[in-house]
Amino acid sequence: MTDQLSGADAPRRFLFLDASARPDGNSVRLARLAAESSLPAGAEQRWLRLDDHPLPPFRDLRHIGDGGYPEPTGHGRALLDATLAATDLVFVAPLYWYSLPTSAKLYLDHWSAWLREPGVAFRDGMRGGTIWGVTVLAGEGHLAEPLIGTLRLTAEYMGMRWGGVLLGNGTRPGDVLGDERALIAAKSFFEG
Repeated sequence: MTDQLSGADAPRRFLFLDASARPDGNSVRLARLAAESSLPAGAEQRWLRLDDHPLPPFRDLRHIGDGGYPEPTGHGRALLDATLAATDLVFVAPLYWYSLPTSAKLYLDHWSAWLREPGVAFRDGMRGGTIWGVTVLAGEGHLAEPLIGTLRLTAEYMGMRWGGVLLGNGTRPGDVLGDERALIAAKSFFEG
């Protein structure tokens, strides 16, 4: 991410990480509206559905043998490369049990291995980028505090900026389109 941010004229590259358990869920609909309305001029966007790029269970190997991790392959390599190519990571993640969906949490768990991958310099590559969140929940916004805290603290730990979270309300598919407050906020979300 650092290299991509160094040039003032370099286009921003947004990676939207869809962690929904259902295709075209409320969080995705809200994120697409925000992307259509408020991405910076010339920004690139890439959408990846994490369920289409399943990762193996994460195993903490730091204190086993030499503490090394196998080089990522397959979906792990694809997600690592896409992550490093982005200037902005957008977690499109409905609130599940007050936190991130399993696929998003597993993706973040794999960062622990990527931080130790020889020749990758993952932390340096992420430094200076921005993490955003788009989530829809059924209930009051304060219920999303654990999810928001996870993303904000991840940004802080990695030396990234915290772009904020766009919150919507809904349960059934399409419900978020009736949340006028969220729809208004989406129109300027990525300008902040």
